[in-house]
Amino acid sequence: METENSPAERAIEKYLGSLDSLLHKLIGTGPFELTFSIRKPGTQADDPEMPEYVVDFSGADADLLLERNAALLHAVEHIALKAIRLDEDQFRKIVFDSQDWRRTRREELRMIAQVAAQRVIETGDPFTLSPMNARERRIVHLALKDQAEVRTESEGTGPERKVVIYPAR
Repeated sequence: METENSPAERAIEKYLGSLDSLLHKLIGTGPFELTFSIRKPGTQADDPEMPEYVVDFSGADADLLLERNAALLHAVEHIALKAIRLDEDQFRKIVFDSQDWRRTRREELRMIAQVAAQRVIETGDPFTLSPMNARERRIVHLALKDQAEVRTESEGTGPERKVVIYPAR
């Protein structure tokens, strides 16, 4: 028996055909040796960052997408989601990935957040993380939301926006 998708899932699904077509054109006309699939991720109900769909790239040039902290992957994602006219508040519902980079990065950010928070607790001094995009900042904020000894704030603008971890006092 097939389950019916929620209204939120149906709202995103209407963009998938346009996204598929756009990416086929981009890859077909560019010099990249890439393929992609659009799929629903495995279920992880405890993960608030779980998107509704993942565009997963593979192929000989997949490593190019991940160079410089996945700058090209982020750029392709941003341009593609803008091109299909997906509302920015819906961007986190479709993520682009390659070689499971997103999961690895999410784990890395959570670990960085915990180590930085421990340093703030021990020293009492605020700790500023490197600039990161909104999705990554959100991961850090969520990783520390239950730690009563610290609080987090995003500071800065544009590509220089970063998370600062402060003592809670």
